[in-house]
Amino acid sequence: MSEAAKWYVIHTYSGYENKVAQNIEKVVENRKLHDLIREVRVPTEKVTEITDGKTKEVERKTYPGYVLLKMICTDDSWYVVRNTRGCTGFVGPGSEPTPLSDAEVKALFGIDTSTVEVNFKEGDRVRISGTAMDGFIGVVQSINLDEKTVDVLVSMFGRETPTTLPINQVVLVED
Repeated sequence: MSEAAKWYVIHTYSGYENKVAQNIEKVVENRKLHDLIREVRVPTEKVTEITDGKTKEVERKTYPGYVLLKMICTDDSWYVVRNTRGCTGFVGPGSEPTPLSDAEVKALFGIDTSTVEVNFKEGDRVRISGTAMDGFIGVVQSINLDEKTVDVLVSMFGRETPTTLPINQVVLVED
């Protein structure tokens, strides 16, 4: 399947979030649906509670009554999720599965899901811009699209110096 997995939100009975997540994971394991349902998360946060003068860290659900799924929405994956005990349906108009936007995923997980395309490759000559090394020319050693960085070998003062830079601070040098 060439379709990309997206994040969806399902609504559950309050207090059943972990049970629903476990049930979905169990069905995925039993039916070998790992290619359709990639990840199941119950969003939580660590909170420090002070009770009777005692401090303790507690994990609390960020969104009670909701479970997040990263999946490819097909009839099979929809059926598995919709018929899980404790699940009341997908969040969306008419209970139709509606994927979260890139901005919503970034806000929830701190993950940037936007894709980056670059017009240079390993071995290309590039010029650095927008840093203290503005104007230096170097050779691309590696490109990390996940972290949006590029490793460049720059010749400074007669020495080859490896430098890691954000992708947006590197421009391809046309020969």
